[in-house]
Order: sequence, then structure tokens, then C-alpha cells
Amino acid sequence: MKVSIMSVPIETKSAEAVEAFDAFSRAFEAFKETNDERLAALERKGHADPLTEEKLARIDAGLDETRARIDALALGRARPPLGGVDQGAVRDHDPLMHEHKTAFESYIRSGESGGLKQLETKALSAGSGPDGGYLAPPQVESEVLRRLSALSPIRAIAGNRVISGGLYKVAHSVSGPASGWVSETAARPETDSPTLAELSFPAMELYAMPAATQTLLDDAIVDIDQWIADEVETAFAEQEGAAFVNGDGNAKPRGFLDYTAVADGSWSWGNLGFIGTGVADAFPASDPSDVLVDLIYALKAGYRQNATFVMNRKTQSAIRKFKDQQGNYLWQPPAGMGRNATLMNFPVIEAEDMPDIGAGTTPIAFGDFRRGYLVVDRAGIRILRDPYSAKPYVLFYTTKRVGGGVQDFAAIKLMKCAA
Repeated sequence: MKVSIMSVPIETKSAEAVEAFDAFSRAFEAFKETNDERLAALERKGHADPLTEEKLARIDAGLDETRARIDALALGRARPPLGGVDQGAVRDHDPLMHEHKTAFESYIRSGESGGLKQLETKALSAGSGPDGGYLAPPQVESEVLRRLSALSPIRAIAGNRVISGGLYKVAHSVSGPASGWVSETAARPETDSPTLAELSFPAMELYAMPAATQTLLDDAIVDIDQWIADEVETAFAEQEGAAFVNGDGNAKPRGFLDYTAVADGSWSWGNLGFIGTGVADAFPASDPSDVLVDLIYALKAGYRQNATFVMNRKTQSAIRKFKDQQGNYLWQPPAGMGRNATLMNFPVIEAEDMPDIGAGTTPIAFGDFRRGYLVVDRAGIRILRDPYSAKPYVLFYTTKRVGGGVQDFAAIKLMKCAA
């Protein structure tokens, strides 16, 4: 029986997670207390004590570090070993899947590709294909995609489609369905033709190239499926995260910030509407939370029900200090392990590729991303074994195809630093 090289006792993980969550809660209470001192000094003297500002910054940095630790622990707890009992039971009832896994492991460990060639010939596909390499077993692909959903912030909240080709097309009604009310015996007048927009989402190639020693590959106790998923998950997630936010659509997905942003009062299909902060390079000094309220209600009610705030760590640090008219903090820590922080009762997703607060930037996005942004995955992850380019290491050129873009321009609104 294989043992995951990443295995850690669940009890230890649970205790560590509880301890980290308690530390986070205590740190946020200290943050509120220190920020209240800062605000009181501002009211009395017109300026804050530098020591208080320094203390607040240290606590804020500690909050971010502790939250990152909690997220890592939550991800580790949700990561089952690929060679576990449940998957073994599934494979026993699927001889073809078991055969594929056995042939794939032989290829990874020793370079023997005969078994995979026979399998792909049976499936009426070329052995190497235009991308090179061989298809990984379905359980490896599903595990990589599951981990990406946990690591890649936009993928976790966006819509998703799996396709077999290289391009996904969808028709979207720009004007909404044409309809009307009539009585039981009245004539049915002809309705206007709906205005449709065809959107195309090509799947671009994303690659990672983990390396292993032959000693590692020869070690029978190492779970090869688990090792591959561990090695490629971070590389894929980082590249995806950047592309889904800022990608220009050239050999990569198109990020939602790459689309034209217009003032929400002038919004039209094909653009994203934005709400200005009222200040060229920051939030207003007085009642900064008002612009967040404007942003929330710029979104139609149907989208607002499942809306999420998206911002980076620095922006979230600034937002943490905002209060409402009753003196309550608008940002609230997660209610439990595996939960998101909230801002005005809406979840907050931290995406480090979002821009910082600054002149003309759009540091906050708000919307129903499951309806507004679409991630397209082409089925199949290919792996090409290369024992020659970096001897004595064996490289594994791993590729997947993924695309993305805005599919509903009314579902996402932006906050822009603008007067």
C-alpha cells in the first residue's frame, strides 16, 4: 500500500488549525482596540500617535500571516491522498481506469510508454498528439482541478465549463428575453427579436515542468499521482490567478480587468461599469464606506444575492479600518475554519493580482463571478517525460489547456480611484 509523502496526522492538523484560528480572533480584537485608539487621537489632536500607527501596522501584518497559515492548513485538511481506499475501490470496478493508471505509472517511473500507446490507440487518438506526452489518468486530472479551485481565487468563484475541443462559444442575450402580458383571448403580437452576442473562449496552453531524481521515481512507496499533483498545483494556480485578473487574451485567458471600464452611469454591453471613489488616488477621508455602499447597489439585485468582493491584501488592510455610522467595523473575520472574511456581509476573496489603491487603479471588484466570469478547461492533462535535458534529473513537461473571460458584463462592477 502506498503512503503519501505529504501525509500528516489529522489530529495534529486539527489542533494546529484551531490554535491558528484562535490566534487570528485574538489578533483582530487587538487590531480593533488599537485602531480605536488611533481614531480617538485623530479626533482629539488631528493626528495619530506614530507609535500607535506602528503597532497597528504590526498587528495588521500579523493578521495577514495568520490568515495565510489558516488557509494553508484548511487546504491541507481538504487534500485526500490519491492512493486512498476510496479511489482504490473505484479502480477495482473500472478495469480500464486501473489499466491506464498502471501504464501511466510505468511511463513516469521508467519511461516505458508501450502500455499508454496501446490505450490511446484503443481510444482512437494519436500516441503523442500535437502537444506531446500522454494523458494523465482521470483521477490525477480531477485532483489537480480540485486543488486549483482551492488555490486559484478567481477559479473558486467563477463559472466553469469542461470542453473537448480548443474553443468554447456561447450566445448571450444582451437585451433579455422578449416577452409581454396578454389576456386569455387577446391576439399575441409578435415580439421583438432578441439581441444576441456571441462570445468565444479559446483554451490556451498552460505548462509546468517539475523535476525528480531517478531515486525518487524508483522508490515504490512514493505515490506518483500525489507527487505530480503537489508539484504542478502551485505553478498552475499562480499563472491562472494572474491571467484571470489581468490577462490580455494573447496566448492566455483574458482577465476581467482587461475589458474597458466605463462610469456605471454610461455602462453598455461589452464594458464593465465602475464607481469612482471621489478621490483621484484613494478613498475619501470622510465616510469612506459610503462609496462601498454605492458599489454594492450599482449591481442589480439578481446578481447581488451571490456577490463577492475581490481585492488584494493591501486593499483589504485599508478596508479593515472602515466603520459604519454606529462605530461597527465593516470588515469581519471568518466565522469559522474554511470560511471567508466578510465586508458588509458579503464574502471577501483575496486575489494578490488585483491592483493596489492608487491613482486611476481599480483595486476592488464586486459581483456575481459565477455568472459574470467563465473559466473553460479543455479535458485532459498531458505529461511528457524528459530524462535528457537536465541530467541527472528527470523533467516532466506537464500541460493543460485553459481559457477564460467575462460572459455577463452586467454581473461585475469595479471600484476605481477617480475623482
